[in-house]
Amino acid sequence: MLQFGMRAHDFSGAKPAAMFVKDISEAGIRHVQLAFEKSFSDIDFRTGNYSAGLGNYIAQLMNQNQLHCAVLGCYINPVVPDEALRQKEVARFVERLRYAKHMGADMVGTETGRYSIDFAPTPATDSSECYKTLLKSFSEICTCAQSLGVVVGVEGVFDHTLSTPQKMKQFLDDLASPNIEVILDFANLISPDHTDAETQQKIAEQAFELYGDRISVLHLKDCVFDDAGVQKCVQPGQGLIRPQTVLKLVKQSKPYIIGLIEESTPARFASDCNFYTQLYNQ
Repeated sequence: MLQFGMRAHDFSGAKPAAMFVKDISEAGIRHVQLAFEKSFSDIDFRTGNYSAGLGNYIAQLMNQNQLHCAVLGCYINPVVPDEALRQKEVARFVERLRYAKHMGADMVGTETGRYSIDFAPTPATDSSECYKTLLKSFSEICTCAQSLGVVVGVEGVFDHTLSTPQKMKQFLDDLASPNIEVILDFANLISPDHTDAETQQKIAEQAFELYGDRISVLHLKDCVFDDAGVQKCVQPGQGLIRPQTVLKLVKQSKPYIIGLIEESTPARFASDCNFYTQLYNQ
């Protein structure tokens, strides 16, 4: 069986932490991806403002409301081509790593960025220089994660540094760190030029063949692409994504994995869970 959760900031806009956690728990949601800045309005999460006390406060709120943090989101651009900015991004991620255990989070997660100052898509993201920058950032991150005993979750995206299953595999091999796991967002691996069913099945199979043992969380969503090739999320079942192959592979090897539904709403969450449950059961 899949265990379903939600990206917390899809539930509502930011609120005081105690109110936010209570509201999402009362909606029957048990697993979340939590991005502090988008969810809690009464706490300053800028770099340098963390403490063990803050971590324990958040953990108490979560535990009292029977909420589990499957992913502590800290989405940085680890390949920004400016050394001072790159160091700031890494420092922000490392600080969240330092307090993840206090907060009871399974992992701290991020995507792998684009080789541009403003995060705009660019062919340079596919360059060897960009990949070397990624390894530099994650070598620093992994050193910290290993010393703390904390897991880093990494997500591939079709126009980011790790854009394919093959690149993710190379990254895992090059880092050779037991503290790196994969957040599999299948929709994010599908580019606007490769949406056909055969290609989608091939990508899903490649991901599980190359690093299925490292996949520890799913992101679940559906999408279409506009004329500019920009991904637009839609209700599950109404877009281009065919999750059947992924769910079949999950059922075979990861039956209790947490699937975090993205771009859902409180009113739609139950029906979104039902959509994926039916596919999983088939």
